[in-house]
Amino acid sequence: MSPLTTRLDKNIPETDLWQRIFGTERFLTWSFWLSLILFVGTIVLSIFDSRLVTGAPVWVKPMKFAISITLYTGTLAWLLSYVEGHPRLVRWIGGLTALGFLVEIIGIFVQAARGVPSHFNVGTPFDAVIFSLMGTFVLVIWVMNIATAVLLMRQKMDNRPFAWALRLGLLITAVGAILGFLMTTPTADQLAAMETGEMLSIVGAHSVGVEDGGAGLPFVGWSTEGGDIRPAHFVGLHALQLIPLLGIFVNRRFRTRLSEGRRTALVAIGGVGYLGVVLLLLWQALRAQPLIAPDGLTLAVLAGLVAVVSVAGTAVARQVGPAVSADAISGI
Repeated sequence: MSPLTTRLDKNIPETDLWQRIFGTERFLTWSFWLSLILFVGTIVLSIFDSRLVTGAPVWVKPMKFAISITLYTGTLAWLLSYVEGHPRLVRWIGGLTALGFLVEIIGIFVQAARGVPSHFNVGTPFDAVIFSLMGTFVLVIWVMNIATAVLLMRQKMDNRPFAWALRLGLLITAVGAILGFLMTTPTADQLAAMETGEMLSIVGAHSVGVEDGGAGLPFVGWSTEGGDIRPAHFVGLHALQLIPLLGIFVNRRFRTRLSEGRRTALVAIGGVGYLGVVLLLLWQALRAQPLIAPDGLTLAVLAGLVAVVSVAGTAVARQVGPAVSADAISGI
């Protein structure tokens, strides 16, 4: 029996999103509410604290992470509600994920309160420990993401298009998350300084080809002067929400026109296309190219990707199959 059915009335419709989010795993629920409260707190703190860290208002980074954690924990709880027969594993996944985010948000808030960078900061032993702990627990969160994907891979679900949307969302998110570790590697300038014996206070960077803290897009801070790995990281992480939404859309839009197999193919095409965008953004960043200033080659690859996905999707969607009853998608 799944955690959901042990805590909620079995007659509650499976489409009840809020019951799935808040009735699946209590640690994720606590993490969701804590991060939401901290987000509100960062707004208040930003009003009274005008300090800058790496060229940005000091409480912007905690604010962004609080938003991200709220979305992630809520979505993960929803995904775990579809896992049956593994209540202990679900508790471990939820608990370790919540613990990982707790360590991360505490580290970010502590460093913001001190007015120093939370990421890449190894200037003092304390700073290095904070950064190391955050990195370690991000890896724990990543492993729990993979564990959830494995459980859903093995889970039998009546609705194949929706099932594969959940699985692909988790897998692409895992790719997006691991891209964050690329930012922790020393830049060329940092390596050169280290070779001369210089002690660095910052090791790693978001930007490629330029220093962090330069001109960037409002709020997110993504560099407008050089490459930036954060867009690829961001888009990859939010596959967790967007690919399942794609599955819901495909089922509702094509349920009476396409067979289950063809709807599953549409979800797979969309997932592959989404992963292609993530990798394209990474490639653009590693070439020290600003997100808002793609060159002709980047635009050509993007056009090719859009064309391939469009042609493949159109070919599948035009193959009209037998009518499918609305009961076929009752699982979403």
